[in-house]
Amino acid sequence: MTSNGPVRALIFDMDGTIVDNMRFHEDAWEHLHVTHGLPFDRDSFFSHTAGMAVGEIISPLFPNAAPAEIEAMGKEKELFYRRNYGPHVAPMPGLLDLMTRADAAGVPMAVATAAPPGNIDIVLDTLGLRSRFATIIAPSQGFRGKPNPDLFLGAAERMKIAPEACVVFEDAPNGVEAARRAGMRAVAILSMLGANDFAGFDNVIASAKDFAALDGLPALRFA
Repeated sequence: MTSNGPVRALIFDMDGTIVDNMRFHEDAWEHLHVTHGLPFDRDSFFSHTAGMAVGEIISPLFPNAAPAEIEAMGKEKELFYRRNYGPHVAPMPGLLDLMTRADAAGVPMAVATAAPPGNIDIVLDTLGLRSRFATIIAPSQGFRGKPNPDLFLGAAERMKIAPEACVVFEDAPNGVEAARRAGMRAVAILSMLGANDFAGFDNVIASAKDFAALDGLPALRFA
């Protein structure tokens, strides 16, 4: 499905992509599981849930819980995460250089994340990046989480860019699958997984541990 057309827009996942924070999320999820007497396996949990909205993750764990209980547990998890991650917010290496190149080329950028508003705030506002994105898309605005393509298609629509002209940056298979369903190319950021974990996706044009390792990639030359 890979397109060789020019790159006219960049869409960034946030957690594990803009910032290297997924281990803090895992700590918070483990805390929630242990608190409620549930087993927790880090590796399988990340690969199956990364990119999903918090409510989409919690609901199957507690099938008999009322919506208010699901919401309360989600808030519990996110408060634990924000309290622990707050002092450590930093951009992924090479991110700011790529954004500067995109700005100079007039290429718009968006964030498409499953994170709730408070988590978006702590990353984008701490780093001072919010104003540099044309739009920020999240499930709190009514979109389904990944692997559904809704977040990415919403970002492309708001930027008025055709999906096939967008490149998505993602750290999780659910996110790369969402990009594939949206008809978009993807770059796998290997902050948690290895390149082999993305080998089955025909829309992955590159993989790297961070953005600095992507410097000079021909597929990211802007028209």
